Amino acid sequence: MALSEQYLHTDEIHPIDIVETLAERHAWDFDRVADDQIAMAVEAQWRTYSITLAWSAQDETLRLICTFEMEPPEARLPALHEALNRINDNCWAGAFTYWHEQRLMVWRYGLVLAGGQVATPEQIDRLIGTAVGTSERFYPAFQLVTWGERPAEEAMQVAIAEAYGRA
Repeated sequence: MALSEQYLHTDEIHPIDIVETLAERHAWDFDRVADDQIAMAVEAQWRTYSITLAWSAQDETLRLICTFEMEPPEARLPALHEALNRINDNCWAGAFTYWHEQRLMVWRYGLVLAGGQVATPEQIDRLIGTAVGTSERFYPAFQLVTWGERPAEEAMQVAIAEAYGRA
């Protein structure tokens, strides 16, 4: 059964209700913070990512932020910002930013649903998958730049390289 089939017979589908159903289906830890917001933890290879989705009826946007802790040495912040620019040039959906005060790396995206459009469960599942996948892809580059003291250009080679075959 497609994810969207269970929603076909309802008049109005709240996007956060869909996210909650997806979180239950994937067995992710989640907390329905408010009617229009949900927070969850999604475990992946490198980290467990904190993901928050919030629906803004005012601008008809489903906002997603995916965060993970990052405490780079102050001296490495310029290199981290250079890496962020290079990485964001490779991201077509969403972008990274570093929240210095909170010590968090943040990937964010807004799905605009103007004109009464409704997000499908497949779209939301893809949105969350893209957030985690993109964070996983670039996590090693962030680590190499901040802790491995590698230049951003070199660290990017790790994120861009495609693995072939199996080990």
